[in-house]
Amino acid sequence: MSDGSAVPGEDGTLRCPWALSTPDYTAYHDEEWGRPVHGDDALFERLSLEAFQSGLSWITILRRRPGFRTAFADFRIPAVAAFTDADRERLLADPGIIRNRAKVDATMANARVLTDWAPGDLDALIWSHAPDPATRPVPRTLGDVPAVTPESTALSKALKKRGLRFVGPTTAYALMQACGLVDDHLAGCAARGAR
Repeated sequence: MSDGSAVPGEDGTLRCPWALSTPDYTAYHDEEWGRPVHGDDALFERLSLEAFQSGLSWITILRRRPGFRTAFADFRIPAVAAFTDADRERLLADPGIIRNRAKVDATMANARVLTDWAPGDLDALIWSHAPDPATRPVPRTLGDVPAVTPESTALSKALKKRGLRFVGPTTAYALMQACGLVDDHLAGCAARGAR
């Protein structure tokens, strides 16, 4: 049993303990989580998926990501912004995604808000909240990893002020972790610093 610190996987590579529960998590941990993501559409996808994850396990979202991408036009902001009431009903009937009315509505509303932003604004706003890595202690165990930080609270407020929904401080921090604004791979984890 792990004390919450990095542990070796079947291949002997040290990883964050959460990454070892399923092959899906291992691949996500090794290839994506904590690596910088840029681009408005790519960040819109991550922001939307983090919102859908709220109250659920990330593995549920990860395994349905292909379905989400198909259902939401690969998260191209102009395409999702053009969704109609018929699209909304289609989404609410789609077993390939999480059929939560509030989250579907928020994703469509967020896309509409984002169409009024200049290209690159979402990327710039999100990345402007990345903390200085030199000021962040390296987490040694899972217990050292916060769920909310002052930066994620500020990012949440900035996104809400600009009209986005389902972007609370915890969701904002999960986005920051997933998109490489922070490196929460544990000390000893092979993926730490692989940015």
